[in-house]
Amino acid sequence: MLKDRSPLTCSRRWTALVTIIMLGSSLTSAAPGLHAEIYQYIDAKGTISLTNVPSDVRYRRVDLHPNRLHPVISEKELEPMISRFSREHQLHPALIRAVIKAESDFDPRAVSRAGAIGLMQLMPQTAVRLDVRDLYNPEDNIGGGTKYLRQLLDRFRGNLPLALAAYNAGEHVVDRYRTVPPIKETRQYVRKVLRYYRTFLANDLASTGHVIPSSEGAAQQLSSVSSIPPGQ
Repeated sequence: MLKDRSPLTCSRRWTALVTIIMLGSSLTSAAPGLHAEIYQYIDAKGTISLTNVPSDVRYRRVDLHPNRLHPVISEKELEPMISRFSREHQLHPALIRAVIKAESDFDPRAVSRAGAIGLMQLMPQTAVRLDVRDLYNPEDNIGGGTKYLRQLLDRFRGNLPLALAAYNAGEHVVDRYRTVPPIKETRQYVRKVLRYYRTFLANDLASTGHVIPSSEGAAQQLSSVSSIPPGQ
């Protein structure tokens, strides 16, 4: 997501991350047998709180080994959650998979430079509005992300490119332009999600051998990608 790109906010987050890494390194080097754990909590305003004694369930443990690969969850593991939330919010499962693929590449611990978190890269302030308790929890994150995408589709009268643009750049930006905004990253993002959407739909059809419910509507939505002007 593009939202909350304030240089001061981003700088504070990255400074905090560097501080965490240095703190973890100093603790482990000073006492090799000591297992140091640092926890962080990001509130609705994007403020980071750090502690080694978490007093709130919203604190999450920070990985003190940034070079270690983050765990990536397979589509198969996520499929029961995706299917449940697709029915609840009337979204095609292939669309949810496409957004997850574009946003985090199925990494539940992904954090963007702007502070978006988890599989569907929700901003902390957006998560508060959606009643998401744990941004790193796959079920909570997908539940909040699909709910938000449903809200955006309703707001933009089923126009999928506009809803995806709003997911990336914010609703008010799309309201201002009344079309996919002339922001290169946003237009590339919309195309990427729609490309993944086509691929996942084709894979579903190939594996099941029959038309998946709502895929006809998906085809109509996908056809509108040609109306998106090239990025600047």
